[in-house]
Amino acid sequence: MKDLDFLEDLTACELCEHRCKVNRLNGKTGVCRVTLPAVASATLHPAPPESYTVFMAGCNYKCLNCQNWTISQYPDNGFDQRGYEDPEELARECVKELGTLPAQLMRADRIFFSGGEPTIHLPYITKVVEEARQMNRGTRINFDTNGFMTERSLERILGFTTSITYDLKAYHDEVHLALTGAPSKPVLRNAEQIGRHAKDKLWEYRITVIPEINENEVKPLVEFIANIDPTLPVCFLAFRPNFVLEEHPGAGRVLMNRCVEMGMRSGLTNVSWSGNVGLPGTVMGIESKVSEHYTSQGAQLAASYAFHARCQTHPRDCSTCTSNQACEVKTYVPRIAT
Repeated sequence: MKDLDFLEDLTACELCEHRCKVNRLNGKTGVCRVTLPAVASATLHPAPPESYTVFMAGCNYKCLNCQNWTISQYPDNGFDQRGYEDPEELARECVKELGTLPAQLMRADRIFFSGGEPTIHLPYITKVVEEARQMNRGTRINFDTNGFMTERSLERILGFTTSITYDLKAYHDEVHLALTGAPSKPVLRNAEQIGRHAKDKLWEYRITVIPEINENEVKPLVEFIANIDPTLPVCFLAFRPNFVLEEHPGAGRVLMNRCVEMGMRSGLTNVSWSGNVGLPGTVMGIESKVSEHYTSQGAQLAASYAFHARCQTHPRDCSTCTSNQACEVKTYVPRIAT
């Protein structure tokens, strides 16, 4: 393995707002449980923006609805990934693939870092981008993120990105915590920073709508965005059953249309939805052992699913949970995949 000086930030990692300060280069792990950066997979991808997408393994969230759970819950769920790769070699692969005929036919025009969550691999990604731009100065970069990065990390990301796709899970802390294990305030802070000062880099805010869990979060989210700038693009994604929420019903067409209407009533001028709708499922009953720790029904319901997946601490907060190094949610394997 070549010189790893460019990964110095990992010796006391504070890339995301968990600010674990562990030395990942020495094998210590924080909430994300990742040591060296690991590539999960890479492929040409038609989803907008069309790209050569590099999926990075691991995440600083434990979202109950994660559609990429085999990647995000690395290294605890036992699924193989490509692993650590030399940044120059990965950059060469990306630049080469973007020059192929299939990429041209697809109109893929950028490297798209996704995951998992790319923020936890920020120094590595920065190096890959540097190498790619030495090979092709005009290389475009998309950063797909949950927004749970420090202000310093966001500044670094804005310094090299062409576009950003930005996920918003919930507005209120308790729903966000129950669903992801992390608070919403840093995510909202960073979303506002991008919307006010880097609007040109925002591809869109993306809000996955989960029936009965975060549907009541839509109104405060769209009002929050409209207050920043009503022209900012928002796309609602229809939840489909996944991971711990494998048996929860998918979002229906009526709900998705209602979300768009709420966005328009708030003043948003660029709002849409996408995804498969109406997938069947059954809503879990609220677990009495966790309900007392949450005030809203959406948070209570999400926490009940987390409890079913053996989440040990309620209210959920992965930063302070004493079981975050042996989290059973990270080892959950659903029986159903969509």
